[in-house]
Amino acid sequence: MIWYTVLILATGAERIAELVVSARNARWSFARGGVEYGRAHFPPMVALHTGLLLACLAEVWLLDRPFLPWLGWPMLVLVLASQALRWWCIGTLGPRWNTRVIVVPDLPLVERGPYRWLTHPNYVAVVVEGFALPLVHTAWITALAFTVLNAVLLLGFRIPCENRALASTAAASASA
Repeated sequence: MIWYTVLILATGAERIAELVVSARNARWSFARGGVEYGRAHFPPMVALHTGLLLACLAEVWLLDRPFLPWLGWPMLVLVLASQALRWWCIGTLGPRWNTRVIVVPDLPLVERGPYRWLTHPNYVAVVVEGFALPLVHTAWITALAFTVLNAVLLLGFRIPCENRALASTAAASASA
């Protein structure tokens, strides 16, 4: 269980690194006229992602979840693949990547990297990590709860918000 705790702490450190990159990128975007959308859903997203990490630890430690190699090792591979996809997205978007929805007017959509194939590849990484990270150490309750709550946030709020933000920017550019 110690190594799993280290994995969760490392994931938490990675999230802090994301927030540092995001803050820097937000300053870049706002300096270029960036407009933020969907502020109301951001705090619940932060709470959900923080809760994921805490629930992983709580379920494994308090309910004495075992490490099952046949499940844990494949899930660890998925966790690492989701991190690779997430950082590919961050690298592809460069200063335009953010944990918030900030759109800089008059910039074209990015159509390289994973965006060649998917509209929202970062959310593929979030979904995969959300079920795989808990299942590395058999925390199935956390995996299920996060997956359901994340689906509500992503499908009900975040993705529609991003789509509207990008569409309004595209429409403004087209009419100019």
